[in-house]
Amino acid sequence: MTDLRWLVLVIKVPAEPSRHRVAVWRELRKIGALSLGQGVWSVPDVPVFADGIARAIELTEQAGGQALALDAAGRGESDAVALKAQFTAARSADWTEFLADCGKFEAELAKEIRNAKFTLAELEEEEQSLERLRRWHRDLTARDVFGAPEAREAAERLKQCAAACEDYAERVFNALHNGSE
Repeated sequence: MTDLRWLVLVIKVPAEPSRHRVAVWRELRKIGALSLGQGVWSVPDVPVFADGIARAIELTEQAGGQALALDAAGRGESDAVALKAQFTAARSADWTEFLADCGKFEAELAKEIRNAKFTLAELEEEEQSLERLRRWHRDLTARDVFGAPEAREAAERLKQCAAACEDYAERVFNALHNGSE
């Protein structure tokens, strides 16, 4: 993919109030844009990023700022490889954080099982946590256009989390309908 085109955004937002800068920053982080320097962001020029880029530009303009969107490519093979590597490294960091949250989810379920906390309220809370992990996985998958190495492990861990939640749901059902575990 060395001929891949990139979209480079140059964003200038007034310093005050800071909430505008933060809103633009959050939107760009949410879509996985790569920060190349203060106010300079880049994403591969593929459709999955279009809506987020449009929102960032709209937020910038609503704040009285300026957004400049440029089509770009590396000047040579090494530039293209470096930008792709930086983008993939950022996705790897996202996947690593996702994997850590999967571990927290599994630990929480194990704690509830150890404590025999088999209530519908707790099950609902755990199912909401699993749904959050699923949404996060979908979002990361969409923006991981180069396929970071951690993506496969993350998909497996999400399946494990779903299986663990299903096991917990069965325990809750048994506890509620049989009076004991």
